[in-house]
Parts: sequence; structure tokens; C-alpha cells
Amino acid sequence: MKNKILIIAVLFFTTIFYAQNQTVIGKWKTIDDETGKAKSIVEIYEKSGKIYGKVAEILDLEHKNNVCANCTGSDKNKPILGMVIIKGLTKEGDEYTNGKILDPKNGKTYKCFITLESKDKLKVRGFVGISLFGRTQYWYRAK
Repeated sequence: MKNKILIIAVLFFTTIFYAQNQTVIGKWKTIDDETGKAKSIVEIYEKSGKIYGKVAEILDLEHKNNVCANCTGSDKNKPILGMVIIKGLTKEGDEYTNGKILDPKNGKTYKCFITLESKDKLKVRGFVGISLFGRTQYWYRAK
């Protein structure tokens, strides 16, 4: 009887741990397209049933205090650190879509979708119009 309870408990906690690692929620390391170096940590979170992402850390000390000079509206000249750059994604199957992503480097906002490629690899696609006209980045789960 004790063995059965132990086995059930182990299976229960293993399932919970596995499910937690199969989500986009968490902290992700972004990679610079040009240099290939880690640029920032973006924290992806859920709020009111939608997915958002904010810059939780800037890894390059030289850019730590940068503001979004090219942004428009309420984001203009706001610090990039702490800025919400992914807004309003909704889950559709294995994909999170129908949201927007802001590129603080150029201040432009794009349509966006994200997909979990593996438990530690996130595909992030920003595009104009249809997804054919855009760019894909891969982010890696921050340890």
C-alpha cells in the first residue's frame, strides 16, 4: 500500500514538473541577430488570459539605461528595462498569436506569434501584414 501511494505521488509531481516546463511562461534569453550574443532577458507572463512579455534584464551593461528613443506614444523615451514588448497574445493550439511585439531598437511594433519549439527554445516571429514578411528569432529559457 505504501509503495502504491509513493508511486502515485512521484507520478503526480513528475507530471506537474513536466507541465510547468512545457509553457512559454518564464524568463527567456534573447539573442542579437547581428552579433549572436545574448542581449536581454524577457519575462513572459499571463494576465487576464493573454500573454505578455517585459524586458526583465539587459545583459549588455553599456545599454542597461537605454530609453526607447524611436518609440511612439506612451513608450517614447521610456526606459527599455521594464518595458512591456509583447502584448496580447492568445493561445491557439500550440501557438500564441494575435498579439504585437515592439522592437525597442527601432521603435516599431509588429504583429507577432510565438511557439514553443522545445521546453527551452521559443520561436518568436514578428511580421508586417502576413507572416511571410517578417523575421524569426529563437529565444532560450534563462536558467
